[in-house]
Amino acid sequence: MSYRDRLKPWAIARLLHNKLQWSIIDRYRTKSDAEGHLQWWRQNVPYTKFEVIWDLPNRTDNQEEEI
Repeated sequence: MSYRDRLKPWAIARLLHNKLQWSIIDRYRTKSDAEGHLQWWRQNVPYTKFEVIWDLPNRTDNQEEEI
């Protein structure tokens, strides 16, 4: 996960057509920003499932970068 992504831990995820995987649509700095955009997505794409999630990088993913 890039430095830019770590600055925006809140994300909107969309359930893919196979109903088994989620895809991150966009990232936000605050939960309220994410919830506002979530409302827009639900109104404009009504037959798709969207969720706001807290998505931080795994500690093991960044250990090599920080050392």
